[in-house]
Amino acid sequence: MALRLLVCMIWASALLLAAPAHPNVPAAAQPSAHFDAAAASQAWLDTVPPSAHARSDAYFQGGYWLMLWDFLYGSAVLIFLLATKISAGLRDFAERIMKIAFLRDLIYWAEFTIVYAALTFPLTVYESFFREKQYGLLNQNFAGWFRDQLVMLALAVVLGGIAIAVFVMLVRRLPRTWHIWGTVVGVAFTAIGALITPVFLMPLFNTYTPLPDGPLKTRILALAHANGIPVNNVYTENASRQSDRVSANVSGLFGTDRITLNDNLLNRVSPEGVMATMGHEMGHYVMHHIYNSILFAAIGIFVSFAILRWGLNWCFGRYGARWAIRDNTDIALLPAALLIISILGFISTPIANTFTRTQEYEADIFGINAARQPDGEAEVDVLLGEYRKLDPSPLEEFIFYDHPSGRKRIYAAMRWKAENLCLFDHALPCATSVSGGGE
Repeated sequence: MALRLLVCMIWASALLLAAPAHPNVPAAAQPSAHFDAAAASQAWLDTVPPSAHARSDAYFQGGYWLMLWDFLYGSAVLIFLLATKISAGLRDFAERIMKIAFLRDLIYWAEFTIVYAALTFPLTVYESFFREKQYGLLNQNFAGWFRDQLVMLALAVVLGGIAIAVFVMLVRRLPRTWHIWGTVVGVAFTAIGALITPVFLMPLFNTYTPLPDGPLKTRILALAHANGIPVNNVYTENASRQSDRVSANVSGLFGTDRITLNDNLLNRVSPEGVMATMGHEMGHYVMHHIYNSILFAAIGIFVSFAILRWGLNWCFGRYGARWAIRDNTDIALLPAALLIISILGFISTPIANTFTRTQEYEADIFGINAARQPDGEAEVDVLLGEYRKLDPSPLEEFIFYDHPSGRKRIYAAMRWKAENLCLFDHALPCATSVSGGGE
């Protein structure tokens, strides 16, 4: 135990030593009497080489098409399982080996999940392995990547099976009002997921260790306590096992709260950038974004279930005999339910993205005010541009972005800096007007 702790401390200390001491601030973003927020933002964007800019744009824009292909291919697989009566066959097999309805539904879900995963595997392996490797965004070999896929599949079988079996039970027992009670259960499952994910699920993929005591940890905890976040430790995860992407989070509910930053953030970002990121993540916590998200999910679940109830009745009436479906509570109708939910999710993508993007921008503003590290914020935003298009059109951002664009986030940081120049150079005044317009 002591040896493992020593190794972890040496490893984390090495990461801290490897991190940049300070952000490399471009000349136009340096504090001066003629500081211009728009020019400073452009200077930060210009630190990205044209080749890297083109590569991240190509990667992110390619994702637009993948969203469409994921939807179309997944929908085709679901229709195939219904039309060929494979879904009915999976139901029949579950009935032969199990008489208890709840457990029978669990068995059907396990069969269905494995079959669906196998049929969609070609797209999965291209999208999340070969394409990520092509753009230099994946550090794992195929064996490591496949191991993580199997863990996710196992979680989907077990946790997804419990959720599906409960929902099917509601449909059978409350045929007229299941969409209402299903919403209540769906919200409960969402909250449980927020509780258990950081503590029990994420450690299945990465190793979490306490950040060694030192100035950075002291600063992070001081920032947390100053904003009423009841944590007494900070954790790091070895996310570099999967990729070089920087990330952090403040997660949990009802006593499971924890602050986590990945080793890439420690290794690639200055302490100012780490504090800016921590300020952003703490903003989510302080502004109750987890609870807001659960409320938003409740509205989405209720609307979806109301439409789903009508859709399942329609599917059974029109195709029930052709698909060997016995009634509208038959578990074999599940692919139709998932197809309807998939269509609703695809159509509502801009709405969901706008909700999330708005919360992310609120957290940005909170983080800049709390951590007071605008250059650290810009430094991190540039790194996020390795896999996010930094300067999209307004329509692109509205439809496809669940975070503000890099340009918008950097400008928000530089706008704050323009109003607080005295914090960076005591010879300069604060509360000056922001020149240069901007976003």
